Amino acid sequence: MIINTDDLNSDNAPDQPQSVDANPIILRLAETPEEIIAAQRLRYKIFYEEFDIFPPEQVAAEQRDFDEYDEYADHLIVVDESISDPNDKIVGTYRLFRRDAMPTDLPFYSTQEFDIEPLIKNGGKLLELGRSCVLPEYRTKYVMQRLWQGIAEYLSVHQIDLMFGCASFQERDPHNIIDQLAYLHHYHSPPDDLCVKARPDCTIDLDFKSKEELDARRVFSDLPALIKGYLRLGAYIGHGAYADKSLHCIDVCIVLPTHKVTQKYKKHYDRKNSKK
Repeated sequence: MIINTDDLNSDNAPDQPQSVDANPIILRLAETPEEIIAAQRLRYKIFYEEFDIFPPEQVAAEQRDFDEYDEYADHLIVVDESISDPNDKIVGTYRLFRRDAMPTDLPFYSTQEFDIEPLIKNGGKLLELGRSCVLPEYRTKYVMQRLWQGIAEYLSVHQIDLMFGCASFQERDPHNIIDQLAYLHHYHSPPDDLCVKARPDCTIDLDFKSKEELDARRVFSDLPALIKGYLRLGAYIGHGAYADKSLHCIDVCIVLPTHKVTQKYKKHYDRKNSKK
């Protein structure tokens, strides 16, 4: 799940976190087990407490969102250095998986919801993104830009060819977002060699409007802000959607060849790394 919030990357979002000086905000990978635990607690606070969702028993007992995948991931974190308590300094996070950093018998997390075999067969170096969340007061254009800068640097350092992951609508009923799902299908479907598919597909019985019937501009404006951000970078959306009953959301699969990542990020970090 990649959490979506209406303030993230929105056109009217402030350039810096409200009531927070931009200078203390840094972006880096988690360096210690304690920082990973703090990121998991942040995920718990947003995924379960903010959206009032009942967590699994063990997750509730420890009040942190965790699973078997965490130990194989790189955890990108947004840190507010102006906060003195080390347990509260992490205000945003993204979980990143590289195939070469995972056990060969452990499938990507997204395979629980989507058939990603076309991506596996593609042959390029893959990066899976997920478990993204940011505290409400930090959901600003500035913080989102910093996150994308960090991801772009990671892509360059590890020479990633293709990134993908689940992105969420905070809806339980796909009928409530039927036009948004139809828009993604008509305008942002991937080519056949990158066409992942939901399993099972909760849109299978929906009666989509035709492409001509949709008000594309209006529907795009109604999409979750993070999905709009991916689309602006040139992302494709896999076929269908998955109803995640544990987190009470509907997921689509983002597929983004890294050459499509905006050059203001990619070129900057390519130049930076060439000087090392």
